[in-house]
Amino acid sequence: MKKSTIVLGVILFVLSLLIYQISPAEAKVTLKLGHIRAETSPTHLAALRFAEIVEKKTGGEIEIKVYPNSQLGGALDMFTGMKTGAIDMVYGGINTLGWIKGGEVYQITAVPFLFRSYDEMRRILLSPLFKPLNEEAEKATGVKIINMNGDTSPRQLTTRDKTVNSAADFKGLKIRIAESAMVRAAMTKLEAHPTVIPFSELYMALRQGVVDAQENGVIPVKNMSFYEVQKYLMVTNYIRDIETFYLGMSRSNSLTPAQQKILYEAAEEAGQYETELTIKAEDEALKFLSTKMTVIKPDLDSIRKALEGVYEEQFEGKYWPKGLLKEVRAMQK
Repeated sequence: MKKSTIVLGVILFVLSLLIYQISPAEAKVTLKLGHIRAETSPTHLAALRFAEIVEKKTGGEIEIKVYPNSQLGGALDMFTGMKTGAIDMVYGGINTLGWIKGGEVYQITAVPFLFRSYDEMRRILLSPLFKPLNEEAEKATGVKIINMNGDTSPRQLTTRDKTVNSAADFKGLKIRIAESAMVRAAMTKLEAHPTVIPFSELYMALRQGVVDAQENGVIPVKNMSFYEVQKYLMVTNYIRDIETFYLGMSRSNSLTPAQQKILYEAAEEAGQYETELTIKAEDEALKFLSTKMTVIKPDLDSIRKALEGVYEEQFEGKYWPKGLLKEVRAMQK
């Protein structure tokens, strides 16, 4: 009897060790995080900071492997990868979620001339107004939003030989745009002539006069030397985005509440770091461009007034719930 009791005790002890070793809370977790930016970008540096913080706060329990420069595929490819479990995490703009089936509500974040600052945009998107919409999008897409944090370079306007000081100055302007129904609608309403041209072909298109204007941020304007073929820079900040830490829902559900909390805290710190880097890069780029181009601050209120009703007529109820745009604008006051 005594011997059997000892044997039983040994068996229970061994089983407890096995359970301890395979416990999800204690097992080391490796997460693959992808993004589309270059290794020198604020996004990549922030992603590395995120990985560093997570590893430190979890005592090495969670390891984040960062894959920059679309190594895991383009933005849409990576979202598909999160749903299938091939990729664990993505660090990318909230605008992108709007192009994923089930996340269409976030197309509202790409409405031209809507948000007046990064802080305003983040405050509204993290407010109670968006909480139920966020939860619905997570269920529909199978992708969890850990945190929206990290300023990106907002889009500006440059032109070759015409200043744009108000809404009236858009008339007749041949402008290159990225593929976006809302941007096309806005430019058409302003009586400009929008044309979609691949970014890789944009410099030559501007040089040859295929288009007279384009609408990228000051950082790409500097890095791509657009100032060589454009004379005026209008500071419009007309489309903003927020870098967002995404996690596949199935992977999220496998983590403990404590681990999820650490991911959020790390995202908060890393996103702030990206914002600081972006602001610095923006200031440096604008300072440089001011020596090469004439910088103009146009009357943005005249543009917003000219665009009243455009988005409600064409996109409300299709991409986001009716009345949401009105509620967002009410929060800006």
